[in-house]
Amino acid sequence: MNNNEIQEETVKSDDEISWDDVQEELAATATPPEKPEIRSVSFEEMNKDESSNGGLDLDFILDIPLTLTAELGRTQMLIGDLLRLGQGSVVELSKLAGEPMDVFVNNRLIARGEVVAVNDKFGVRLTDVISPAERVSKLK
Repeated sequence: MNNNEIQEETVKSDDEISWDDVQEELAATATPPEKPEIRSVSFEEMNKDESSNGGLDLDFILDIPLTLTAELGRTQMLIGDLLRLGQGSVVELSKLAGEPMDVFVNNRLIARGEVVAVNDKFGVRLTDVISPAERVSKLK
């Protein structure tokens, strides 16, 4: 017999492979797991900039983009009503005229304010800023 004939005899078809064969193969090729090295780590104290932001240097977060949304009001309508809207249509909103509008940052309410016109553009004058404690309490 040559080597090719020997290899053909030892190779089993998919129908001849049993679960015991698979476990034996895994046991033969498995290496015991290495124990992880454990050592103590020490951290340096964070640098503090005493001149601003209550003693913390927060310059690294100043370039993070946020989405600010000023919401005049909301409403719900049927698709049929939406399709009937045209130029001059009036959509009734949930807020009353003169009521403060909500200001959201990344979909979180942070303030309320009133609409102002600045150089032919609309703006919002903040009249009530939600405290950080109130914002945290609304997360629960």
